[in-house]
Amino acid sequence: MTPSPRLATRDDLAPAADVLAAAFHDYPWTRYVVPEEDYAARLRGLQSLYLAHALEHGILVVSGDGDGVIALLPSDAPAPADTVMARIVELHGDRIDRLGSAAAEPGGEGTWALETLGVRADARGRGVGSALIAHSLCLAAEAGAATVRLETSDERNVRLYERHGFHVSEHVEHQGAPPVWHMRWVRAADAETSAGPDGH
Repeated sequence: MTPSPRLATRDDLAPAADVLAAAFHDYPWTRYVVPEEDYAARLRGLQSLYLAHALEHGILVVSGDGDGVIALLPSDAPAPADTVMARIVELHGDRIDRLGSAAAEPGGEGTWALETLGVRADARGRGVGSALIAHSLCLAAEAGAATVRLETSDERNVRLYERHGFHVSEHVEHQGAPPVWHMRWVRAADAETSAGPDGH
């Protein structure tokens, strides 16, 4: 049986960064925005920075055995410190400007972003990713999330998120860049309210 997801602690940051660096090694988007030179080290460094920010300002959940990790941030989370931003820019190098090609509209109050999800290759197919998504969405809803947004550049991920109530809000293709699917999840009560009394 797959161990239940749990909130991460600072001790989980390093192993979680390892999980994400491996999971995203061949991911189209990271290959596009992270330079080839020292790619693996740059990727792990970026994941470490993003995870530390999520631990402090959002929701960071790991699988009970550490085989997977997911991070969410509210729309009002502060930007990373200047020193962290400088390091992010350094790690992206001359590809830093490529980040903007997947940018979504900023969310309002009650909007969160699912920033990342990764599972070790040898743990896939056991429901780890689904358990992480379900658990983190519950935590986000308890924290006031009415909507959760995400972006993915792998069409296989679209099916996974759709099974958890996300729907594609936009599909963007830029020449030379990976395609990006923007997806949204709406808390059930809010979905019923927005649907109106006749369900439309």
